Amino acid sequence: MLKQLHKKWWKITCVVLLFYSFIYGMLIKVPALEVLNESIRNLFFHVSCWFAMILLLLISLIYSVKYLRSNKMIDDVIASETARIAVVFGILGFLTGMLWGQFTWGQYSNSFAWLLQDSKILGAFIGLLIYFGYFILRGSIDDEEKRARVAGVFSIFAFVLLNVFIIVIPRLTDSLHPNNGGNSGFVTYDLDNTLRRVFYPAVFGYFLLGIWIASLLIRLKIIHYKIHKIHIHDETTLDSIAK
Repeated sequence: MLKQLHKKWWKITCVVLLFYSFIYGMLIKVPALEVLNESIRNLFFHVSCWFAMILLLLISLIYSVKYLRSNKMIDDVIASETARIAVVFGILGFLTGMLWGQFTWGQYSNSFAWLLQDSKILGAFIGLLIYFGYFILRGSIDDEEKRARVAGVFSIFAFVLLNVFIIVIPRLTDSLHPNNGGNSGFVTYDLDNTLRRVFYPAVFGYFLLGIWIASLLIRLKIIHYKIHKIHIHDETTLDSIAK
């Protein structure tokens, strides 16, 4: 991953995909779905944010495991910063979901307690709280290596619990969300594939945007470690990344 930070092709791809999903997503003729109507366009923003969040947290998990095996602090840096951006996408997912709920379920953010009655929303809320706990834990430990080890183990359990709360439990209980609680999924709705032509590029675009922002935070953290003379990787790689 570090060797790809200076590449421009994926950044250009990110910009193109985001412009495509924003513009074409508003202009495309969407299926005439009952209840959802034109609000189905929020699929390109709300659901894409959650998908990007999960992909970023998967990268965080991978590098947490890598740190536990290698003890290289650079792996912990990547794990923490990708998780940080993932949580931001999760918050955006909540905000866009509340907006969508106003037009489909008749409820808005001022009815937050009611929204938590939906198993998937509640699971996502708990999952984000777990990752908030991840950062609180990191902030409570001063020793760099001890913090990285504890956070690495915590990250594994956090990722597993998040997927249990937002994927497994909603499928077993009642939920207003598609593909949960006996409801049909968007795959069933999207018979003409018009939504897929925007949805999947949007997911990939958001994911690349998250990687882009995380790469900037990683560079800042590396510069911080170099200033304080904390060894995290070989100096040649650090110098090339920090520039």
